[in-house]
Amino acid sequence: MPIVSEYGGLSSLFFKAMAKDFMNSIKTYSAQIIEHIKDAILQGELGPGDKVNEAHLAARLSISRAPIREALQMLVQEGLIVSIPQRGKFITSLTAKEIQDSYFAGGVLEGAAVASTIDQFTENDFNKLQNIINQMKQLAENGENRDKLAPLDNSFHDILLSKTDNSLLVELSHRSCRGISKFLFFKHWRKQFTTKENFERHQVLLDVLRTKNPVAVENGIRKHYKEAGERMKQFGSDVLSMNKVA
Repeated sequence: MPIVSEYGGLSSLFFKAMAKDFMNSIKTYSAQIIEHIKDAILQGELGPGDKVNEAHLAARLSISRAPIREALQMLVQEGLIVSIPQRGKFITSLTAKEIQDSYFAGGVLEGAAVASTIDQFTENDFNKLQNIINQMKQLAENGENRDKLAPLDNSFHDILLSKTDNSLLVELSHRSCRGISKFLFFKHWRKQFTTKENFERHQVLLDVLRTKNPVAVENGIRKHYKEAGERMKQFGSDVLSMNKVA
């Protein structure tokens, strides 16, 4: 093999390795940018309908715009950001019906998943769920920060979905509710039910789960989500617009 070909081959491998490292660095930065944007949403710095400016993010984080574009595209796929041609990218805004629909979908998906696996739940699983509820109750009794409810609520529902081996079902369940409505409207979500109501609602749900009756379990989970959707729909973009006009 001619020497020039050997160098050409090495050069090709070298540039492929550089390109791979470059793409990995973009993905690493992208993950950090995603966390930054999500944190801004949770903190109320960004809200439904707000524009996400690539240039401002690049300047604020002192990075190039390539990983920012990558991060925003990933958030578009998650549904937290919408891309509007000729206008840019915006934090997703939902109407009252869309909020209700997302909770309904979440209830249907989680209800189906748990009902189909309820026979796999053990007393140890139920005790773990009861422990989470007890922590919710303690928050209510001590008047502690409502922000602590979110991770407890997530842990509760993660256990409910832990028995299913259908990863797509779990992903869609998270995306339809936790990833969109609950995340986008977190500052409202944490206030919709008192801490007392929160632990009572989950206690009712656990009591139904303990029956191991698939029909009762599915209906109980659907009702749990439907109640939340009814509370949260008041923060739909159409409702808020009407309130401003009024």
